[in-house]
Amino acid sequence: MESLFGEVADLVLRGDVIAVIVVCAFYGLFIGSVPGLTATMSVALLVPITFFMDPVPAIAAIVTTSATAIFAGDIPGALLRIPGTPASAAYVDEAYALTRQGRSATALGTSLVTAAAGGIIGVVLLMVFATQLARFAVNFSSVEYFWLACLGLTSAVAVSGKSVVRGAIALLIGLLISTVGIDVATGKPRFTFGSTELLAGVSFIPAMIGMFAFAQVLRTVTGDLEGRSGVAQTGALGREMLTTLRRYWVNILRSSVLGNLLGALPGAGADIAAWVCYALSKRLSRTPEKFGTGHPEGIADAGAANNAAVAGAWTPALIFGIPGDTVTAIAIGVLMLKGITPSPQVFVTDGALVYAVFTTFILANLVMIPAGMLAIRSARYALAVPQRILMPMILLFCMIGSYAVDNTAFSIGVMLVLGLLAYVLEDNGIPIAPVILGIVLGGIVEEKFLVTMIKTQGDFAGFFDRPIAAVLGVLTLGLWTLLIAGGLHRAWQGRGGGKATGPAGTRPT
Repeated sequence: MESLFGEVADLVLRGDVIAVIVVCAFYGLFIGSVPGLTATMSVALLVPITFFMDPVPAIAAIVTTSATAIFAGDIPGALLRIPGTPASAAYVDEAYALTRQGRSATALGTSLVTAAAGGIIGVVLLMVFATQLARFAVNFSSVEYFWLACLGLTSAVAVSGKSVVRGAIALLIGLLISTVGIDVATGKPRFTFGSTELLAGVSFIPAMIGMFAFAQVLRTVTGDLEGRSGVAQTGALGREMLTTLRRYWVNILRSSVLGNLLGALPGAGADIAAWVCYALSKRLSRTPEKFGTGHPEGIADAGAANNAAVAGAWTPALIFGIPGDTVTAIAIGVLMLKGITPSPQVFVTDGALVYAVFTTFILANLVMIPAGMLAIRSARYALAVPQRILMPMILLFCMIGSYAVDNTAFSIGVMLVLGLLAYVLEDNGIPIAPVILGIVLGGIVEEKFLVTMIKTQGDFAGFFDRPIAAVLGVLTLGLWTLLIAGGLHRAWQGRGGGKATGPAGTRPT
C-alpha cells in the first residue's frame, strides 16, 4: 500500500500536473460562468490538447475543468438569475433572492464551499465504495430509470412554490416541448410543422438560456424588474463559507452521499441530483417556509449534490466503461487513447493511475476554493455595470451560447421564442424551473416507459417487479399522493371549508 501511495504521489505531485490543475480551474470557471457554455462543452474543447499530454495531466485537465465549471454555473445564477449550467437551475431563484437582498456573498460563498466539500466527499466515497456503487448502478434497467426520472420531475413540482397546480402546469409545458421531434416508438415526426431543424427536438441549452437569460432581459427592459439592490459586499466571503460549513454540515454530508449515488447512475447526472436534494432539503428542513425567499439551506444541499454527482459519474466509467454523464463519456475516449481500458480489473492493472485520478479530484476541489473566491470577487462587478450596457451584453452572450450548440441560427430562434414564452409564463405566476426540467427529462421518461411496456408486454405490474423499482415507484407515487392531497387541502381551506364562521364555532345555515 505504501508503494502504491508513493507511486501515486510521483504521478500527481509534479509541476506539470499542478500547473494543469491550476490553469484548468480558471478555464472551467470562465466557461461555466458563461450561459450556454456547459461543462461538457468546456471538456470537449480540451480533447485535442489532451492528445499531446501524458495520461495523468490529461485526466487532471478533464477532472478539474468539469468540477470548476459545474460550480461556476452558480455565479451568473446568483448575480443575474441566469444559470450557467443546467444543474444550477434547481436553486437559481434561491440564490438570486439572496443577491436581491444584498447577500450575494452568502449565496456564492455557500455554493463554493458546498461544491468543494461535495466534490471531496464524493471522491472519498468513490475511493472506498467504487466497486459496490458500480455493481449497484449496472443493476438499473429501464424501469428504475423511469421511476428515477419521474422522481426528479416530482421534485420540481414539490419545490416550485406555494401553488402545486402552477408547478404542475409548468412541468407539463416542459414535457410537451420535449415531445417535439421524432417519436421514439413510431419514428414519425411530432409537432415539427415541416421544419427539418425540429426533427432532432428542442435542445435544452438554448431553452435554458432563453427561459432564464433572455426572459430576464425582457423583464428588465420592460420595467417589470425593479432595480437591483446595490453591489453586494463580498469581503465577508470567507466568513460566510465557514458559517455554512458549521451550520449545514449535516445537509452537506447527506446530499453528498445521495448526489454521489445518483451520479453513479448512467444518465442521471448532476441535474437530477440537484433537484432531488433540493426537494429533500425543503421536506426535511425545520423552516421550509423560507425556501424560495433566499434561504442558504437549499443551496447548500443542491450545491453539495452537484459536485458529488460529478465524482460519482466516474464509478461506472472506470469500472465498466459505461459513462455516467457526457463528461465521463469524453474521458473514456481519452483514457482508451492513452492505452487504458476501463474494466472491473482496472484497480489491479492500472491501480496507480486510478488513484491518481482520485487524487487530482481532491486537488481540483481544493484549488477551486481560492480560484472560486477570486472569480466571485471579479464577477460581482457585473452588478455595477449600468443596465443599458449590461443587458445588450447578456443578450449577445445568449446568442453566442445558443449558436455554439449546433452552429445554426435556428438555435438562436429557439432561444428567443422560449424566452418570450418564459416571460409570459412568469408574468402569470407560473415558475420556469419545472419547464426546464421537463424538457431535460421528458425524453428519458418517454423512452424508458415505452421500453418497459415492450418488455412487460403492456403489463403495468412490471413497473414494480424489481425491488429497487418497487421502492422508487412507491416513493414517487407517495409523493404524488401527498402533493395532490396538499393541493386539495389548500383549495378546501381557501374556500372556507372546515373553518368555523359562527359565534360559537358553528356555521351559519
